Amino acid sequence: MGVDLVDITAKRAALTPHRIAFEDALSGRTLTYAQLDDRAARAAAVLAALGVGREDRVAILCRNRIEFFEIMFACGKLGAVLVPLNWRAPAVELVPLLNDCTPKALIYGAEDAQSARALKRDGMASLALDPLGPTSYERLLSAASPLRTCARWEGDAIWALIYTSGTTGAPKGVIQTYQMAVVNAFHVTQAFGVTGGDTTLNFLPLFHTAGIQLVTLPTLIAGGTVIVMRGFDEARALEAMPRLDVFFGVPAVYQQLALHPAFERADLSRVRAWGCGGAPLSDVLVERFAAKGVRVCNGYGMTETGPTAFVAAPEDALTKIGSVGKPQMLLDVRIVDAGGNDVAIGESGEIWMRGPGLTPGYWRRPEETAKAFTPEGWLRSGDTGRRDGDGCYYVAGRIKEMYISGGENVYPAEVENALARHPSVLEAAIVGVADEKWGEVGHAFVLLRPDAQPISANEVIQFCRASLAGYKTPRHVTFVDEFPRTPAGKIKKHMLAPALHAPSR
Repeated sequence: MGVDLVDITAKRAALTPHRIAFEDALSGRTLTYAQLDDRAARAAAVLAALGVGREDRVAILCRNRIEFFEIMFACGKLGAVLVPLNWRAPAVELVPLLNDCTPKALIYGAEDAQSARALKRDGMASLALDPLGPTSYERLLSAASPLRTCARWEGDAIWALIYTSGTTGAPKGVIQTYQMAVVNAFHVTQAFGVTGGDTTLNFLPLFHTAGIQLVTLPTLIAGGTVIVMRGFDEARALEAMPRLDVFFGVPAVYQQLALHPAFERADLSRVRAWGCGGAPLSDVLVERFAAKGVRVCNGYGMTETGPTAFVAAPEDALTKIGSVGKPQMLLDVRIVDAGGNDVAIGESGEIWMRGPGLTPGYWRRPEETAKAFTPEGWLRSGDTGRRDGDGCYYVAGRIKEMYISGGENVYPAEVENALARHPSVLEAAIVGVADEKWGEVGHAFVLLRPDAQPISANEVIQFCRASLAGYKTPRHVTFVDEFPRTPAGKIKKHMLAPALHAPSR
């Protein structure tokens, strides 16, 4: 039995009924905590009328909007399970997910109505969020009476299923419990000092754990205000900075902010805490923001960890660039070798984690769950990391991405970070490929800056050779117009494989 959680919106409505919970960035519409609780309770009644009961799944396909969170809290009030769907994926890719979770209802926004129609099936109700007719969400909500069936939410009960897009494999439904939400909120509050007086911005996709948990849900639990953007807009984000206290993004977001013409004159002084996760933030971006007085704190976590596991302290952000900091309060961590033995300080190994904020496993995948966890409950992350003498951790990347060249281990993240310092390079991805002489060598995929001077493959190689050991220097280079990415901004390197046969240029 996990740690129970009270009905979040009901409790906040009792504590701070008139405080603003949400603001729509486009329209300016706001919801107080009392209004949020009332609407979530009415949404629960709407779902119940559609046949949704305890432990039934509710799929939702929409862009970032306040209604998403109303439905999420409604599921909590019913004891139902929310299943956010990736609106970037075509309907054909979503069908296997629906087959896996068998939802009782599908809720969708106007932008995704076509996909929703393609996903219709017997036994699954559909509900439009936008005013498309007499049975739309808003009309049903106004006619419903507030409903609450679960005053206390059992800690180990399932609140949501987050399907991981992954960088290598097929999506799996990662179980998200109420206890995971409590632990994550505690860790985020510890790391960023979130309070009821804080305002943050929600723009990361809601079908990814970061969109919900970093840092929106912790802010709502604390009683703060969340400004919701339909999607990331760097110009609007920079305009909003004078109102924000906490900001969290993935590297691609920080990259877009830094490239915007208004970045240099933007006022970033109010934002107290800056966090980054999903993928390593390059040294050059850390330094770019530091020049404006901003200390971006790298973090590390997984959908399976709730997600917050590590966050660097502000005082280490510049002195230990590249570190993801120390494990959060309710997390134990080990760095182990292939035999599961702890390695010495400074040595690399697989990151193992254990604590109350971890997922209990994958939805209806007992074999996958057994592979991910040791019998003692340690989660095998699949990531390589090391710990320094001060207890700070560094993540080198996926174990599967490491390759061996001439008998030496090469971690792509190190090479990618070096390439990011080239004035013409916006981003790079390194993949190990077979080589008759060395066993494996690096193949660099390079995305140039929009205003960059053209460079050759040989220039890229020589630039790496000036700062990296020879065995780390890539032997092949391919220039790309864009990268395939996961919702967290990570590059899907397995999808670069077809390009390996394309000529370098």
